[in-house]
Amino acid sequence: MKKFIFNIRRYYKYAIYSAKAELKSEVADSYLNWLWWIIEPLCFMLIYTFVFGTVFQNNEKYFASFVFVGLIAWEFFNRMILGSVKLIINNRDLVTKVYIPKYILLLSKSFTYLFKTGISFLILIPLLIFQHVPFTWHMLLCIPIFMVLYVLTFGIGLILMHFGVTLNDLANLTNIGLKMVFYLSGVFYNIQKRLKGRWFAPYLLRANPIAFCMHELRKVFLEQKIPSIQGLGFWLLVGLVLCMIGVHVIHKNENSYAKVI
Repeated sequence: MKKFIFNIRRYYKYAIYSAKAELKSEVADSYLNWLWWIIEPLCFMLIYTFVFGTVFQNNEKYFASFVFVGLIAWEFFNRMILGSVKLIINNRDLVTKVYIPKYILLLSKSFTYLFKTGISFLILIPLLIFQHVPFTWHMLLCIPIFMVLYVLTFGIGLILMHFGVTLNDLANLTNIGLKMVFYLSGVFYNIQKRLKGRWFAPYLLRANPIAFCMHELRKVFLEQKIPSIQGLGFWLLVGLVLCMIGVHVIHKNENSYAKVI
């Protein structure tokens, strides 16, 4: 881990520069430019709110905000996981010509997703005001919750990034797996209420980290409650272990990536 920390300090400026360059390139040829970062999450929120709030008559309190908080957590997790699988292959020219610790690529990618997530949180504020959600100090607790989500997602991403170099079908398998996780995570429904009495309902929250983080974010934003300290501690520990495994595997194999791709 000492080498990991040293490399983070050494290459973090590159990671920031690379993230800025990617964000600029995303909107370079677009008429609406950076407005797409606002329009996209809003459109998804409106679609899910209409379909599951109006069509399926979901009576969840503050339903639009409920859905949007879930989408914020899900979109970060989904983008990080999907983006990590082929990250080394997609950066073939950089990997084969210049030495850079491969996890710096994921770090840079995470900065772009964190920036977009920050915009989504800014959009959430007027939505909460519009729905008359009380503003309390509990909302500040979203920071440690999202830190846990980041560490956990980064650890999973490191491992997928490594195996994505040699397993060509991993991207398709990951995409299928994420679709299943999406519907089991309660993005547009309350797991505790909708599945009340079902034996497997508690396990969807305890064994699914993204569902857990969504639930805790909704607690601090919409219910003015303190999140589960034990749950956050457990998933933080899992995330740190996954990060250590991922860093170890990448350090051990990174010299062979250029030969494989």
